[in-house]
Amino acid sequence: EEMILKFIKEIIFLFMTMVGTLGNISVSMNYMFSWRGGSEKKPIHLILMHLAFTNTIILLAKGLPKTMAALGLKNVLNDIGCKIIIYLARVARGISICTSSLLTVVQAIIISPRASGWRRFRPKSAWHILPFFLFFWVLNALISMNLIHSITSTSLNISQLESENNYCHFMLESQKTKWIVLPLMVLRDAVFQGAMGGASGYMVLLLHKHHQHVLYLQNSKLLYRIPPELRAAQSVLLLMLCFVFFYWTDCAFSLFLSLSLVNNSLIVNIQKFLALGYATFSPLVLIHRDVC
Repeated sequence: EEMILKFIKEIIFLFMTMVGTLGNISVSMNYMFSWRGGSEKKPIHLILMHLAFTNTIILLAKGLPKTMAALGLKNVLNDIGCKIIIYLARVARGISICTSSLLTVVQAIIISPRASGWRRFRPKSAWHILPFFLFFWVLNALISMNLIHSITSTSLNISQLESENNYCHFMLESQKTKWIVLPLMVLRDAVFQGAMGGASGYMVLLLHKHHQHVLYLQNSKLLYRIPPELRAAQSVLLLMLCFVFFYWTDCAFSLFLSLSLVNNSLIVNIQKFLALGYATFSPLVLIHRDVC
């Protein structure tokens, strides 16, 4: 029975990694081809391509060791390989949070009324977004620097690989390092999620006013088509709901595990699935909204 459960877990990890990676690549290619076809180069499309790229890194960096273990491959990751994979996964996770926040804020600015003061912050070109990407990469690369010293490869020990199902492990860090890195990560998440929450609330308010206007036009028997900007705003809000669900459930399970005295393998596995949830399902949300 234990072997069956382990096999099911490995299949789910492999499935999430493959589906999420293909979905994110599909989203990126779709917007890239639309750009090459002469379509308007919208800032939102560039942000979505960057988000898909970072989510792909998360899936490959987190899912690759799991997939290798599931396929019974030998440990080909040395210390440098482990450091690169875990470091990239942590950096990409932070960038995903920052990019999701930027996506929400820019979309809120785009749909804001012409008389609103927010309109002057509207990006004139998609390329005006690039400095934000550079800032996100530098910020998260610096915050995650401690991982370079605290990650090492496991020796090829079969019993350890069977129990951990992983090729890399963390070494104990000094308390000083923890108290420097942890507050920086908490501050980053609080700032960017605060901006995301404020922008999402503003969009909900604008969409509610638009809904009231549509009801008035329908009562007046006038035809009305939803502008593409508002459809895009609905997609972004759905994406943010997906982010909030996976981020906070992941946090809740992680907190429970850190406070629990007993190592519950079921909770550990659920937390690992949740860590890949946003990167896996966010492209499916976008693909579904584009088809509808």
